Amino acid sequence: MKKYQLGEFEEVVMLTVGVLFDEAYGVSIKNEIESRLNRSVSVGALQTALKRLDEKGYLKSREGESTKERAGRPKKYFRITALGKEAMHYTRQTREELWNSIPEVAWKLKLT
Repeated sequence: MKKYQLGEFEEVVMLTVGVLFDEAYGVSIKNEIESRLNRSVSVGALQTALKRLDEKGYLKSREGESTKERAGRPKKYFRITALGKEAMHYTRQTREELWNSIPEVAWKLKLT
């Protein structure tokens, strides 16, 4: 039944790449997630997620210009692919259907 595989952190990364659009690279993605979600992100976890999303075809990367600050290494920028957009829409639709299927009575129950 898994049409698309998109975990919670992957979804956050994809959404952040969308928010940053042409400025989505490792450090900017990490900073944006930490700022918006007040959530600590390790560079290793982010790099793993970006690699996994690239391998799934949900993101596409390109190299920017090299800089002295990065010892001549270029920044790697990311963009959402058409398949990634489909995966995000599928994930959003699935979540909304689940939210909308919760009966009102479930929200009225008092837990002790």
